[in-house]
Amino acid sequence: MTDPIKLTRLPSGLTVVTERMERMETVSFGAYVAAGTRNETAEENGVSHFLEHMAFKGTSSRSALRIAEEIENVGGHINAYTAREQTVFYVKLLKENLGLGIDIIGDILTHSAFDPAELERERGVILQEIGQANDTPDDIVFDHFQETAFPHQPMGRPTLGTEGLIRDMSRETLMRYMATHYTPDNMIVAAAGNLEHDAVVDLVNRHFADLKNAPRPTMDPARYGGGEFRQVKELDQAHVVLGFPAAGYGNSDYYATLLLSTLLGGGMSSRLFQEIREKRGLVYSVYSFNVPFMDGGVFGIYAGTGEKECAELIPVTLEELQKVQVNITQDELVRARAQLKSSLLMSLESTGSRCEQIARQLQIFGRIIPTEETVRRIEAVTPDDIRRVAAQVFSGTPTLAALGPIGRIPSLQNIAETLAA
Repeated sequence: MTDPIKLTRLPSGLTVVTERMERMETVSFGAYVAAGTRNETAEENGVSHFLEHMAFKGTSSRSALRIAEEIENVGGHINAYTAREQTVFYVKLLKENLGLGIDIIGDILTHSAFDPAELERERGVILQEIGQANDTPDDIVFDHFQETAFPHQPMGRPTLGTEGLIRDMSRETLMRYMATHYTPDNMIVAAAGNLEHDAVVDLVNRHFADLKNAPRPTMDPARYGGGEFRQVKELDQAHVVLGFPAAGYGNSDYYATLLLSTLLGGGMSSRLFQEIREKRGLVYSVYSFNVPFMDGGVFGIYAGTGEKECAELIPVTLEELQKVQVNITQDELVRARAQLKSSLLMSLESTGSRCEQIARQLQIFGRIIPTEETVRRIEAVTPDDIRRVAAQVFSGTPTLAALGPIGRIPSLQNIAETLAA
């Protein structure tokens, strides 16, 4: 059987990877740049996100309106996002319009105009976005958490940047950052859907030909610190994030950590949801998360609760973190495995998800990981593995970020001592 995934490395250094999904009527195409917030200096914090916005604001041959109209005239969708280690530009279209999508993504990444008037308008949009984030406590608390967990380094800075830096960011800063990071060997282009690999390679050769090479910049390692951030604010709810250092991509404990997060706080049947919301009614929202990076990661728990409930929330949460180090039932593990596997297998039905998966796997691991291999690794995790990983994670230095009516939340020292007992 012919492998549906094909890869070509162009002479420029640009990698093209595709997955043929014959029964689909659509295709997804994306450019995955291995640069995000952690690649920025302190002075240019927010530039990755600013660039993401400016990419759609016109090129040497297309206005911002024309970019939008060309895609929407064929019923397509175009968008982008910025993360800590990556910036992504992508389209989804009917299969017969793939050439247009590759043309437009290539155009915005090689011929962006950075028109001064458009830049000023978009500066205002981003300042509004920062203001909206600041007014959304269950959003901004994660920025405070990240900054506290990774202090005084790129990994801890906000993806949006700060109001002062965005107000002062120049056109030259944007262009210099793009020239430095948007290079063939720092980017992967991927496509998934009803397509022909050789046709995609030809189109990429044509529309990405003007990407310029540059030395790949070094990246500062992530240095987890830990600590606490508290801000008393007049809100109806206290928003709390408690986290710890955890396994990154490629770590042998990665899948055990994922399963730990799933059974601890990954759904309505999870321990935290059942104990904190269903049995005690302390919260509306509570969940755990595992965020891996290239060289580390964080494991955390978020909860939103009332001022009176704060006093009970943390002790109950800590009790669950202690319990999970001692006892994992086979039923829990089977259920967590099923959740992870179903999420993985359902994503195979989406051209956008597959496009992102194959690109990201190449960037992180240097290869495409077969689905069967991932399933085997999930199945191989034992209750002992999860207990061991839980003990390791929750013995790490904690990070606490709390916002709102938080006077009854215990001190970080008290939390650490409780977990160590």
